[in-house]
Amino acid sequence: MSPSEKSTLVIGATGTTGSRVTAGLIAAGQRVRAASRRAAPVEGASPVWFDWNDPTSFGGALEGVDRAYLVPPPGSLDPASAMLPFLRQARAAGVHRVVLLSSSAIPSGGPAVGRVHQALPGLFPEWAVLRPSWFMQNFTGDHTHARTIRAEGVIRTAAGEGRVGFVDAEDIASVAVHALTRTQAPNTALVLTGPQALSHDDVAAVLTEVTGRPVTHDRLTYEQVRDHLTADVPSEFAAMLAGMDRAIAGGAEDRVTDTVQRVTGRRARDFRSVVERETSCRRTGARGRDARQYGC
Repeated sequence: MSPSEKSTLVIGATGTTGSRVTAGLIAAGQRVRAASRRAAPVEGASPVWFDWNDPTSFGGALEGVDRAYLVPPPGSLDPASAMLPFLRQARAAGVHRVVLLSSSAIPSGGPAVGRVHQALPGLFPEWAVLRPSWFMQNFTGDHTHARTIRAEGVIRTAAGEGRVGFVDAEDIASVAVHALTRTQAPNTALVLTGPQALSHDDVAAVLTEVTGRPVTHDRLTYEQVRDHLTADVPSEFAAMLAGMDRAIAGGAEDRVTDTVQRVTGRRARDFRSVVERETSCRRTGARGRDARQYGC
């Protein structure tokens, strides 16, 4: 198979960033193997079965692939135990460029996916680690915050007055597509934020104004958030997430970068415009190609 016939593997191709990366690669004329646990059909891509917890899925997913976009296994406190064996197999199979989705809250060598970040430069000659801040879609998609907003008109956090440079998943995907397709790989970590840092009170105010439904921010303690999350995720993971809220309260995420503009040539989208876009998408029920056309 010639280099021009090679494909990019997108792991998590039906998820928040993976679906957008897949669409962006297809729009750029790239071949895509869209990996998910159900091998769900994806327009314009070749669906493939993939499960981080089942190594027998690795070989098939890597056939004909020379690049990969990696979304870690959700909810795992030790993603490296599954990801590093896969990455070694990917290198042996001829993959030479990998773009990893991490988090602004997790440095190289840190907990969870931080171990994968640390190992990546030693495994591949071309790589990038995307370290986005919290997603704007947490308030508009299927995240816990979005569900409580729709059901109760409330956001519950232990973040207090702490500010976050929330970032649009579309912007994360745009950076990923550039990192996967440019002649020169970034070979570095990229911290991604939106154009301004907002508190959760600010977020609630924007949601109220745009949707016309009152939304408030309920300031909880670390313990209250931890216990609340334990109903949905393992207790250790709930404690880690609540700890991230506590770090936000201490100012850990109060920053803005120009990475999106530097990489894509376009300014990062602001929170209000994203809420307006996604509220419109929900109202119109845009799906498939129509949804991508309008950024849904």
